Amino acid sequence: MISQAKGLAQQFSKNIMQINTKLIFPWSKLQPGLLPIFSWIFLNNLDFKTKPDIIISCGRKSVYLSLYLKKKYKDSITIHIQNPKINFKSFDYIIAPNHDLINGPNVINSIGALHKFTDEIIQKEKDNDFTIPKKNLFSVIIGGDNNHYKFSKNEIKRLIQKIIFIKKEYSEINFLIIDSRRTRNEIKKIIKKELHELTYFWNVNEKNPYCFALKHSQFFIITSDSTSMISECAFTGKPIFVFHLPFKRTSKRIENFHEEFENRNITKKLLDNTKLVPWSYKTLNEAERIAGIIKKRIIKDVQ
Repeated sequence: MISQAKGLAQQFSKNIMQINTKLIFPWSKLQPGLLPIFSWIFLNNLDFKTKPDIIISCGRKSVYLSLYLKKKYKDSITIHIQNPKINFKSFDYIIAPNHDLINGPNVINSIGALHKFTDEIIQKEKDNDFTIPKKNLFSVIIGGDNNHYKFSKNEIKRLIQKIIFIKKEYSEINFLIIDSRRTRNEIKKIIKKELHELTYFWNVNEKNPYCFALKHSQFFIITSDSTSMISECAFTGKPIFVFHLPFKRTSKRIENFHEEFENRNITKKLLDNTKLVPWSYKTLNEAERIAGIIKKRIIKDVQ
């Protein structure tokens, strides 16, 4: 959520203040719209030296803060990312991905998730910070259990077999494995045990090579639970294979996401006999595109 809000904000200005909304109980647990909003429900310091011109919020808790600031600073423009699940008229603009299937006069739909990465950020990554080869780099980005997907030992063993197959077919490839905060230790141990001779691993005590991977990877493998990271990698224009995990419970939203990205030729399913034939697609820079739409609408409203 921070990456999405920051990604859009930096398209408008470098003068950005980041607030991670903290609420007292029961506001911290309840959906916005059920309780009135007062200044004292926030644990944040909200004494602004100047009125914010634009307020960008993302996530349930930030809805409370956006509504409060709009009441206090009526001329501020409010933009909410994702479905706020309250009256859309409470915001000037709502940014929602296509797979959410929501529309309205003030709704702007995005392809996948917004994020903070730009060409400038990626190119500034210092290669000397890493001992990972840049040549023939193939990055494997692994998520973990969430509300919709189950990431079991059987699933990681399936993925490992696919990686071993690719390595046998294309010995020149240098695999980089990057796990996430949701990757269970049990899964990490299995990966390192089975692939320690074939791949490079991110040591969590060292700098995260994620941006390095965006900069240099020729291909990506990403687990299907990581829709945000799929969106981020789509910024590079590089081929993305998706390793699909079994659903705990079916999500039409997530199914829509994967269907859209496949139809746009951004992703392909990782198969048992996957061949590394490069493909191309129109790179995604949704933060820039959507900021451009909003700027035009603001100018139109002022005129």
